[in-house]
Amino acid sequence: MRAAAILVTIVLGVPAVLAGCGGDSNSDDQVAGKQLFVKHCGACHVLARAGTKGTTGPNLDQAFQESLKSGFNRDAVRGVVKHQIEYPNTKGVMPAKLVEGQQAADIAAYVAYAVARPGEDTGALADAVKPAGAGQPIVAKNGAISIAADPNGQLSYVSDKATATAGPLKISMPNQSGVDHNLAIQSGTNGPVLAHTPIITKGVATTTVTLKPGTYTYFCQVPGHRAAGMVGTLTVK
Repeated sequence: MRAAAILVTIVLGVPAVLAGCGGDSNSDDQVAGKQLFVKHCGACHVLARAGTKGTTGPNLDQAFQESLKSGFNRDAVRGVVKHQIEYPNTKGVMPAKLVEGQQAADIAAYVAYAVARPGEDTGALADAVKPAGAGQPIVAKNGAISIAADPNGQLSYVSDKATATAGPLKISMPNQSGVDHNLAIQSGTNGPVLAHTPIITKGVATTTVTLKPGTYTYFCQVPGHRAAGMVGTLTVK
């Protein structure tokens, strides 16, 4: 869903694009679409109702806002989004066949519903994706702690709170998201970085550090990820 491609399509209003993005919108599943969007698209795109704050691709709310105000209807948005998923810009960063078939239709249906729409999702849509970082606080055991990157594509860890005991600490960061992430430990909120794992796309990254009692920050060092919400607090007692 590259910004330039979306906006050019909107501005030109290419009827062949919209006509070729068929599928019965009544059979599309917006709940599944939201889940798939967060997993596959959320690390790249901002979409307020989905709670995503991606930093690589365009802000979808902004990309469609003016066109919707000008009378571009949401069925047309659905067609444009589905077309961009199926035929991404070959010079862009979005991979081909990110999703296909009904999954592409479901994502397009949700984006068309949610994009540039004020307020928050309700009902089943509100419960479709857990809030980023909302898991239970993580507690270190036997000098080791595991703080996983959100596996569903959110720019967050599974929890934004963790506790440990002073002394040597082995830190593991499982990452099954398919998005580049790491975990760095910082003294306080503005202090020096004391340790960090390597950046990985999938697998488990580890590092070790010796910590004194106090408050530390853990965050992702991939550009834009901390600002998007991939950050938490580690309390050492």
